[in-house]
Amino acid sequence: MKASVVAYKPVGFVLGAAGGAMASAAFRKVWKVVEGTGEAPDATDDERTWREILLAAALQGAIFAVVKAVVDRSGAVATRRLTGTWPG
Repeated sequence: MKASVVAYKPVGFVLGAAGGAMASAAFRKVWKVVEGTGEAPDATDDERTWREILLAAALQGAIFAVVKAVVDRSGAVATRRLTGTWPG
C-alpha cells in the first residue's frame, strides 16, 4: 500500500465526518423550504404520509451523495497537490 494512501486514511475519516455534518445541515435547510417545517419525518412516524417520508428520504440521500462526492474529490485533489500522488 502506498504511503500516500495510508496517510490519507485519517484525513479521509475527518473529511467524511465533516461532510456528514454539512450534509445534515443542508438537508435540514432544504426540508424546511420544501415542507415548511423544521423536522423531517422518520420512516416510523405514523402521522406522516408515505409521500412525505419517501420525499424526505430521497432528498436526504441525494444531498448526502453530492456532499460526499464533493468532499471526497476535494480531499483527493488537495492530497495530490500536497504529495504529488493521487490517494486512491
